[in-house]
Amino acid sequence: MGDSDGVEIVSSTEFEARYGAEREASPLPLEEVNELFGQFLRAVARPQGKDGTADRNLSDRLRAHLGSDPSAWPVVKAAYPPYDLPNVHLALEHWFAADGRTHDLIGLRGSRHRGDLSLGDIIESADRHDRFTVGAVEYAHLPIGPDEELACVSCGFYLGEEDGERFAVLLRGPADEYGRNKVEIEVIAREKEFSDRVLAGIDALVHERNVFRGQVLSFEGSEFGHGLGPFRFHRRPGLARDGIVLPEGLLERVERQVVGVARRREQLRAAGQHLRRGLLLYGPPGTGKTHTIRYLLSHLPQFTVVILSGTGIGAIGPACALARMLQPALVVLEDCDLIAEARDYGGGEQPLLFQVLNEMDGLGDDADVAFLLTTNRADLLEPALVQRPGRVDLAVEIPLPDARGRARLLDLYGAGLDLGKQVVDEVVARTEGTTASFTKELVRRSVLIAAERESPRTVPEDVRAALDELLSDHDRLTRRLLGVQGGTDVQDEDWMPEEELGGTGGVARAYPGPGPFPGMPPRFQGPSPV
Repeated sequence: MGDSDGVEIVSSTEFEARYGAEREASPLPLEEVNELFGQFLRAVARPQGKDGTADRNLSDRLRAHLGSDPSAWPVVKAAYPPYDLPNVHLALEHWFAADGRTHDLIGLRGSRHRGDLSLGDIIESADRHDRFTVGAVEYAHLPIGPDEELACVSCGFYLGEEDGERFAVLLRGPADEYGRNKVEIEVIAREKEFSDRVLAGIDALVHERNVFRGQVLSFEGSEFGHGLGPFRFHRRPGLARDGIVLPEGLLERVERQVVGVARRREQLRAAGQHLRRGLLLYGPPGTGKTHTIRYLLSHLPQFTVVILSGTGIGAIGPACALARMLQPALVVLEDCDLIAEARDYGGGEQPLLFQVLNEMDGLGDDADVAFLLTTNRADLLEPALVQRPGRVDLAVEIPLPDARGRARLLDLYGAGLDLGKQVVDEVVARTEGTTASFTKELVRRSVLIAAERESPRTVPEDVRAALDELLSDHDRLTRRLLGVQGGTDVQDEDWMPEEELGGTGGVARAYPGPGPFPGMPPRFQGPSPV
């Protein structure tokens, strides 16, 4: 009969005439009958095209490449965190680029790559049930820096050969609809030892060519936010020394603890001294703790930086693992009192606190990793966090700026306004107890008032008007949000019950001035450590 899509259709009479006599003369063994029947089913299910080209069956393609049936070959697997897909992709590209190695890259189609199936299951499903076929390679465009993306293979078969040995590597990325939340590499080869060697070589390249090295990263606290998995890339700050306004000698102490150890690491190691260190910056909101850390990051360009804040602090484990792998590194924990609150205030044990302590203690003495912690409530910190050397070695108060500091801040943020000494002196006198954030907002509001007058120049009257607004009864909450401390306008508002603040009576009342904080443990009492 006629030919349809490359398969010849014959009637039962023709079939009997062709093969009946041969069948009666020599009956076929049962195994051969089964094999012929399997070939018949495959021919019907996957007919050749009219042009005679091969079909796109995955198992046939693997057999053709490997030279035999791979169903009995061992499969070796390795897994990585979901954010490591660019590193695994680049490692595979560099591994196959070595002399003596070649590969073809093909895609996989069918059942959306089923995250619950292993490579062996996929091969079996392709062979028996036609659930998988050769398709287009899938890519994911992922950031590998603040301004750079990389097209990474998110599902693909590498049909490889090394010095005559043939094998296959399946790479699958995370976040398919079946919930696979990891990067997986599976290698199938004739010998398990060969597959082990392949995975070891790829793993070494994942560490050696890691795209996170030297980057400034933050954990978002959610894998559904922007950025790479739970990561977001940030441009490294470029903050000069004259952009920092702190009391005399304070910045030098901070630099010695963080930058100095980094620059003298070899001398310290030769003297048998450890490199891991912890720095705690404490003080009222808005005084410049985060700004100081930005300055430190500016002067350690070779350091990998992992920033944890808010809900992202819960990622302390992955953050420290990354810091250990990519040292020299900095781990920044902002507002650490959120997870390191003293147990007598927090009403019980804090599991996340203990994880932080364990991670800090788990670093070896020669690990070039620094922990930078900030808090607005040093009086609430768990004593174990700040008392034991190796966790926090130096605690430095970032106080409210004094008169000289406020004048410098006004000059820094109001550069170009040419306010004059009289206005500067007036502002400094009226802003006692305010923060750097307050001064920054004062300048911005002054410029805005001038703009509303359609004036290209900010005059003293604009500054006075802005200052009157910020100091008026209408802006009490604004002052609190800017970190302004003290003042009856804050204390008169009992908008937060005293018991919610450990007996301090209000957020601002915990910091009545630039001196020691009320309720602070004895180690913080007395003269400022500045």
